[in-house]
Formats: sequence, structure tokens, C-alpha cells
Amino acid sequence: MNDTIAAIATAPGDAAISIIRISGSQTIEVTNRIFSSDVSSFASHTAHYGKILSADGEVIDTVLLLIMRNPRSYTGEDSVEIFCHGGSIITKKVLERVLQAGARMAQPGEFSLRAFLNGKIDLAQAEAIQELIGAQNELALNAAEMQLEGALSKEISSFQNKLTDIAAILEAWVDFPEEDLAFAPMDEILLDLDSLTQKMDKLHQTFQEGKILKEGLTLCLAGLPNVGKSSLMNALLGKDRAIVTEIAGTTRDLLEEDLYLAGLHFRLIDTAGLRDTSEIVEKEGIRRSKLAMEKADLILFLLDASREISAEEKELLSHLPKEKSLVIWNKVDIRSPKEKLSFEPILLSAKERTGLDDLKARIHTLIWKKGPPSKGEIVLTQARHKEALQSAIQFCKNVDVGLKSGGLMLINQFLQSFVDDKIAFF
Repeated sequence: MNDTIAAIATAPGDAAISIIRISGSQTIEVTNRIFSSDVSSFASHTAHYGKILSADGEVIDTVLLLIMRNPRSYTGEDSVEIFCHGGSIITKKVLERVLQAGARMAQPGEFSLRAFLNGKIDLAQAEAIQELIGAQNELALNAAEMQLEGALSKEISSFQNKLTDIAAILEAWVDFPEEDLAFAPMDEILLDLDSLTQKMDKLHQTFQEGKILKEGLTLCLAGLPNVGKSSLMNALLGKDRAIVTEIAGTTRDLLEEDLYLAGLHFRLIDTAGLRDTSEIVEKEGIRRSKLAMEKADLILFLLDASREISAEEKELLSHLPKEKSLVIWNKVDIRSPKEKLSFEPILLSAKERTGLDDLKARIHTLIWKKGPPSKGEIVLTQARHKEALQSAIQFCKNVDVGLKSGGLMLINQFLQSFVDDKIAFF
């Protein structure tokens, strides 16, 4: 951690500008060896125009240099950012010169690691940085921003502080039973503990929403051959991704494509038509289709409105999981379906691109049964956070049971262990 580190902070490839970041105790000295002016005289948070010079004094590039002295920097150390021209070759040459002057190449995530170790951010905020960079939709971006701003950390701190207060009261009762101390009635402590457990459980339940925001969902198109699965895939994507013909069984394998719908990222999968067949290739495609349906977060099961529903389709519908499935009558431009189904069907024509708005609305409703998270809502997106909170909730339930059964000393040990170890977010 005493080394001075450097790395390219912008994405690979050619651009108008690239940024090289330097941080560490020798940042000023390293920069002074390569810059055309005396960096040691620059005040913090000032920008300076100049040139990066080679060891022989030749100009490598004309740059803008931004200096940030400790502790007023991202890492809490002396830091410099060099804004050079964005060509990949010139950027590498500037970085090589920085390394020659005494810095070493930063390891992946090392700037954020130093920010964490120097107390500029906590662990939850450090994790939020990658989520902010990798956010694939606006809802995920909002959740990452909330975590980076410290909203999750503040919520967890409030849990810890309240439980520490309860633990202190219980410890006083254990250590000084003869003093007849009355910090709070037992009923009040039990009420506070129950209220706190409910708040933690409410936060814990947001993990499923957070997982959707972070990872997206798998959307599987299923049904018999020639019901219009590939046509619907093309309609949703707005391009001809899948081959569409009147020949049944055109799709033999899984076709996958990224889809942004209802503010979320989906992995859209077009599957082979489900039917009994002895043809080896098609049979393997159908096996993969069934496996994709099992693993999918959401299934769109298509029926052909131009013909009556078959016995095979009725059998498939009877086994379709209602909690993650939508049934679609396709080709309603040819015929209006009259058959009654156990599902509330969606009517559309993939060919004519009608009914798609209704489909998108139903997908949104099925995913967000209680509505999507609001902009200011705290949502868990990390499995580590979920597991730590789950453990904490169980400890609180053990405390509640123990207090009601009179095991005060054992309960205090449980509670203190929770406060110290079991909710290690930071």
C-alpha cells in the first residue's frame, strides 16, 4: 500500500481523450519527473496545461493535468489524473512514461481498495462501484447510486445501533441482577426487537428485486411448431433475427438475443417447437427447449389462433407454471380464438405487430407484482448482503424466543455475537 500506482482509467480503444490515474505517497514526485512544469507548487484541485516529456526531454503529448492532494481525493492519497489524447498508442506511451518515472501498474480494483482502506468508502460502497459501471438499465443504475451514496450502509448502521442499545440493557441485567435496574420493561424490549426484525426482513425481501435489476431475466418463447415463436422474437427485437417460414420445425436449436423491455434487460430465447418426433436433430432441440423452459424466469407460451387448440397443447398448458407464464394467442389477424383457457390469454399478431403493447404491460405486471422499486428505495443486490442479513434475522428470532423463555444470559451472548460479527457489511 506504500507503492505509487498508475493505470488507464478510461475504456480501451480510440477516443478524443484518455485518462491516466496516479495515486500514492510519491505521486507528486513521479508526476514532477514527467511534466513540463513544477507540479510540487500546484494547489490541490487545480488543472494545469502542459506537456508529458520523455526521459530525454522530448514531448510525448500535450495534456491537461488535474492534481488532488490527500486526503481530498478518491483514494485518500495524493492523486493526479492526466488527460491526454485518446489514441490507444499515445495513451500507452504516456502510461509507460509514468511507470518509468517510479509508479507501478495498479492491480484491478486497487484504487477502490485504497479508498476503502483509507476510510473514503465502506465495503458496501466499494461493491456498488462495479454495479454502477455494469448497470444494464435505469432501475439498476438507481439502486447502485443509492448504495454508493451510503443509503444501505446507513440503514444497516441504524440496525446495529438499536441492537447495541438492547444488548447493553440485557448485559446490565445479567451483570448486576441484585441492583434491580429498570432501563426498560421487558415488553418494550420485545416490542423493539420485533419491530427491528420486521424492518430487517423487509430489506431482506428486496433481494429478489435486486437480483432482477442486477442480472436481468430469461424470457423463453415456447409452443408447438409454427405457432409464430420466431415471428414474435423478431417483432420484440425489431429486426429479423430468426428465420421465419411456413415449414413447421424451422427452428431446431435455441436462438438467444439481448432484449431491453419494460426498463429491464432480458435474455430472449426462441426454442424449437414442442412435438413428438423421431428425427435426431429436432429431438435434441426439443430436449433443450424443455430445459430452457424449466430454467427460464418467464415463459411466453404461444398458441395459433388460426386453428383450434390441440390435445397436445392442452396437456402442455396443464403443466405450465402459472407464477411465471403468460399464454399468447398469436395470428389473431386470421381468426379470433373462441376456446376458453385457464390462463387469461394475450391476443396479438406478431406478423402485423399488433398487441405488443399489451404483452409488454403484462410482462411488467407479472415481474413487478408489488410494483418496481422506487428511485429512493434501498434494494439488496449482493448475495453477501442477503446472507449476512438472513443470519442477523435468525439471531434476533433466537433472542426473542430466549427472552420469552427466560434465558437472559444466553440471549445476551447471542445478541452481542450478532452485533459484533453477523452483519459485517462494512
